[in-house]
Amino acid sequence: MFSCLNPAERGILLPHCRIRVFRKGETVFTEGDRTTELSFVVFGSVKVLKSAQDRNVLVRLLGPGEPIGIVASLQSIPYPASAIAVEPSTVLQIPERDFFGIIDRHPEITRQLLQLFVIRQAELAQRLQDMMVSVERRVARALLVLGKKIGQREGAGTFIPLWLNRQDIADLAGTTIETAIRIMSRWGKDGVVITREHGFLIPSMERLRAIAEAREDEESG
Repeated sequence: MFSCLNPAERGILLPHCRIRVFRKGETVFTEGDRTTELSFVVFGSVKVLKSAQDRNVLVRLLGPGEPIGIVASLQSIPYPASAIAVEPSTVLQIPERDFFGIIDRHPEITRQLLQLFVIRQAELAQRLQDMMVSVERRVARALLVLGKKIGQREGAGTFIPLWLNRQDIADLAGTTIETAIRIMSRWGKDGVVITREHGFLIPSMERLRAIAEAREDEESG
């Protein structure tokens, strides 16, 4: 977001920035907290969880360069969800007042923010749509998104270099941990998604995509 700033302008911004390091599982902010600064992931990854009835729903996973809770910060409202470090993560934080001063002087940042809002809105609409389909399809779609976003080619397959426990996967699909365990265990035996120490290997994205889409055809048929 700050790539449009020249070195001198970044130098002005620098004194207002602070770096915070979060351990795996540590909370960056909690749902309902008052916003006081804008946060950006520098290293690692952060999950955004929204409490819904009797379980949490993983709204999105954020990686390096992405802002956390920026909509709440810009609207000056409490955080609508919680943010938790998925792995050891470094976060850059800027006080709201200083950030808004920079926006006033750099309309190009505003344009980037508008683009971000459009993307966020589309993601939310897709997320709501996904919640209407079967759990297995939701898990498949979530892994497809991760594969496209941060996946690394490994032979004919795709490796997702992000460790998610079964509770994370359950949150991602908005289901119970027992259901997540059952799906991932079956997929592991069938070679659909192979769990590794530091992530997941998807031997065939097409096979996983078939699970996400074929069932929709079956249901509509």
